[in-house]
Amino acid sequence: MIRVGIVGAENSHTVAIAKVLNVTKRVPGARVTHVWGETSAYAHAAADAGHIPNIVSRAEQMIGEVDGVVVDHRHPVEHLPAAKPFLEAGLPLFVDKPFCYRTTEGRRFIARAKALKVPVCSFSVLPKQESFRKLRKKIFKIGALQSVSITGPCDIKSKWGGIFFYGIHQIDMLLRIIGYDFCGGTVTKGRKNNHTATVLFRSGAVATLNLIGGGSPEFHLSAIGEKGRVDGVVSFDDSMYLSGVKDFVRMFKTGKTEETRETILGPVSVLEGLEKSISKSYTRVNFRL
Repeated sequence: MIRVGIVGAENSHTVAIAKVLNVTKRVPGARVTHVWGETSAYAHAAADAGHIPNIVSRAEQMIGEVDGVVVDHRHPVEHLPAAKPFLEAGLPLFVDKPFCYRTTEGRRFIARAKALKVPVCSFSVLPKQESFRKLRKKIFKIGALQSVSITGPCDIKSKWGGIFFYGIHQIDMLLRIIGYDFCGGTVTKGRKNNHTATVLFRSGAVATLNLIGGGSPEFHLSAIGEKGRVDGVVSFDDSMYLSGVKDFVRMFKTGKTEETRETILGPVSVLEGLEKSISKSYTRVNFRL
């Protein structure tokens, strides 16, 4: 049995992951056994809803009691400091998206993980949905990409990291379609809560992200290649978190992951660049991995 510990209970993902493993038991051979919460109330609420048997008062108390750790905070600035004790203890880590708040911090962490031979992964669950996988397969058949447009919810003023908090979903999908040769971009401020972001690539491809702060927009993407066009809604699987949970549990078991330095840090680099554009009065900035 793979014993999973979760650090953080404020985020709704903690209960969602625990329900997949403990309540509906969709992944045989793995259970969430321990949780630490930002407050006692958060911890107890998550434990009750997710049938998690053990609550710890200090996150490090999980060391020696679990086989892998999920770090799950709302603001990415908290992720790597919380993950560090488990990295040093040699425990495999799934760090919820975004992996971190600053690319330089992420580079140091991944280099340390490589030196210690500790498997680490991080991702949005959007690219794990079957609808996205099918759209991506179609997109790869239309030749060299010229442009991609993605629409989805995002609050660029979120207290949990601004554009980082929900922009990660669009950016993670975008980079898994176009690639990681991004070179710059800008955010254009709209009226009220709706904005756009542009990301430029050395290949010549351009991307537009529609960051919708009003209503409840579905995630939608449109891609234009040399040989055609693909459009579609990225709908959620029956169990939205199942594919992602399977991925990190597999890594906990085998020590292997499909995620790479690019897939983990690429979205952080783009988000950091777009955040800089916002802070510089929505001007264009250069950025790269």
